[in-house]
Amino acid sequence: MVVFEGRKVTKIFGGLTAVYDVDFEIMEGEIFGLIGPNGAGKTTMLNLINGIFPVTQGELFFAGKRLNGLRPYQITRLGIGRAFQTVRAFEGMTVKENVLVGCLFGTHKCHDISTGMKVVEKTLDLVGIAAKRDRMVSEITIADRKRLELARALVMEPKLLLLDEVMAGLNQREVEDLMQMIIEINRNGVAILVIEHVMKAVMGISHRIMVLHHGKRIALGPPKEIAEDEKVIESYLGERFVRMEAERKKENPVPEDA
Repeated sequence: MVVFEGRKVTKIFGGLTAVYDVDFEIMEGEIFGLIGPNGAGKTTMLNLINGIFPVTQGELFFAGKRLNGLRPYQITRLGIGRAFQTVRAFEGMTVKENVLVGCLFGTHKCHDISTGMKVVEKTLDLVGIAAKRDRMVSEITIADRKRLELARALVMEPKLLLLDEVMAGLNQREVEDLMQMIIEINRNGVAILVIEHVMKAVMGISHRIMVLHHGKRIALGPPKEIAEDEKVIESYLGERFVRMEAERKKENPVPEDA
């Protein structure tokens, strides 16, 4: 079942066309990767989906409802959450207070602080930072800030979660931990659209991947097809990535009955 659909999505800033005539669908229960070179239009697409930018042309639909013209808070309350690449935390507040803000102002389900705090505690436990609930944001690591950003999006109980390079700046172990967390969130019934430059991550967790280049869709399909697509290799992945993937498969062959 389709949870989100973009039809001929186009965004023009003055004389610059950031996204042009892009069609795509996100299925219920899917992790949908979005990749491409810097300036390809990836973050602009997310800004169109959650209403930060108005669509110049085309249409956006979520759970059958047309999103064109809706404000970000209205789209959030329909069930679309977002975690940003740069953590936008309130520095003078604790971890749990930051997440509580998302609960109180991002959804109608948290009617008061008492009710909201129960949701916050559950979400902090899910993302693995419950033990740091009372710390000031300035006292936690970059990796924990990423988890905080994720918690603030999850506490809104989204049906579709938008993740914009949440693994940027993390080490290999932290990336692997976050990959597993995203997979677990998806298993709990949340469809996810993820923008990521860490190819190991996006290739490892996505069911399908769309590639943008100069604002246009140049490929859409399963990770294996994307990794072997000549247009994608030329415009983004490069031959080095393909060689690395081939070596990885030799070292870790998939059993025939897998």
